[in-house]
Amino acid sequence: MQKIPLREYQRGLLSRIANPETGQAASKLGMLIGNDRWLVDLVDVGGVVPVPPIAKAPLTHAWFAGVANIRGTLHSVVDFSRFLGGEPVTLDAQTRLVLIGEKYRMNSGLLVSRILGLNRDDQFQPDDGATPLPWTIAQYKDKQANSWRRLDVRALIAHPDFLQVVL
Repeated sequence: MQKIPLREYQRGLLSRIANPETGQAASKLGMLIGNDRWLVDLVDVGGVVPVPPIAKAPLTHAWFAGVANIRGTLHSVVDFSRFLGGEPVTLDAQTRLVLIGEKYRMNSGLLVSRILGLNRDDQFQPDDGATPLPWTIAQYKDKQANSWRRLDVRALIAHPDFLQVVL
């Protein structure tokens, strides 16, 4: 059996789960972080893994969970709910670590309460009423009137608050 590179396999998988009516492929990963729904572009996701052991780092903000070894590479782990001022993400069977920033040469992972699945742009309508955050691209409502924010990974990993993990 011939081995297929992971990225090629992922692109093929996404094209097979495209909307049959429009042919539009899923391009966003839905995540529940605390009580908030977020979307992140799949091109910014380096992987989704069960939460590995996390080594705590002293003298850091409460939202900085520590560092974890993922496939032989150290990743900083951020409790994104706490970073946003919310309650800490509860670690349970559904909690995942979403790896972000690899494309920008920054190994970081966000603790998320659970993964909500792959989504297409045509599943959402713009929501202009919500207050944007510096690391959001846009805000949406889905057909069930749930609010969603689209994460701007580049803006997040470059934001001074995100970079300043030390107290």
